[in-house]
Amino acid sequence: MNTQKLESVANTLVRDGKGILAADESTGTIAKRFEQVGVASTAETRRAYRELLCTAPGIEAWISGVILFDETIQQLTRAGDPVPAVLTKRGILPGIKVDQGALPLSGLPDEKLTAGLDGLPERLERYRDLLAQFTKWRAVFSIGDGLPSTTCIQANAERLACYASFSQATGLVPIVEPEVLMDGDHDLARCEEVTGAVLAAVFTRLRDYRVHLEGMLLKPNMILPGRQCPHQATVGEVASATLRCLRRVVPAAVPGVVFLSGAQTPEAATAHLSAMNAMGQQPWQVSFSFARALQDPALAAWRGDNANVAEAQRIFAHRAACNTAARRGGYTESMERSMADRWAA
Repeated sequence: MNTQKLESVANTLVRDGKGILAADESTGTIAKRFEQVGVASTAETRRAYRELLCTAPGIEAWISGVILFDETIQQLTRAGDPVPAVLTKRGILPGIKVDQGALPLSGLPDEKLTAGLDGLPERLERYRDLLAQFTKWRAVFSIGDGLPSTTCIQANAERLACYASFSQATGLVPIVEPEVLMDGDHDLARCEEVTGAVLAAVFTRLRDYRVHLEGMLLKPNMILPGRQCPHQATVGEVASATLRCLRRVVPAAVPGVVFLSGAQTPEAATAHLSAMNAMGQQPWQVSFSFARALQDPALAAWRGDNANVAEAQRIFAHRAACNTAARRGGYTESMERSMADRWAA
């Protein structure tokens, strides 16, 4: 294991106010997103959309890495260039989602266990040869009556650690993503309690597997009340609870925490990220690895029409720039209008 290289890549991904674009939706998931804007999901429309994102002018100022899906990392752009090579040429690191989705946990049908360990070392070597520099594996946890169970937490923590170990052995930086879902009526305190328990279990197993903490990144949820909770927390409450939870369990050796947006609106995810960074220096970089919070406005503008590509790219760049401002604790609502005017000028 080349720990120096792992550390270099991990630190590059969270450097200079930049963050990560998660463009790794499965074929089924992106089909649902496309359906919402009236676009048929085909290999060509998926390629065209993801090329739109990866070739948007100027995004290297705000985006340090892009997580790709298996299909995309093997695709060529319209000009005939491999997508990972296009990113690399721009100084953006290509990454790859390597889990194979969440399946019902045997004996616990209301909970999920992430699949994908079978054949993982061989797949990692192939992705490395395709220029991938980092990887991602997601596990999900529901909050409910008796949920998540200890079995679910421990089983997914084990798989996350095993994945991370395999990834580092292949020379790829693992992004470990334990996501506590927003579905439900639980309050902020319950989300904090569950997230803390999940993260504690994950880091225990990461240490057991001798994962090099300085050569990995953590991609957690923010601490949020469930979507059906009658009391929705303020931006400041979310930021305080999230940092408090993470400081209790995330080792300072980890270079960065790259938050998922977790079905928040783009503006809410950015505001929460900014509020956390405004609270001062933390043991790790506080960054983003957003999917829908970066993509949704651009997808709505594109709608599968080549004539809309430039506008969709402008909107995507706007969201990326807003999140770089949030990384520095300087995002404000007024930026939404002022930045939009600047891109249009």
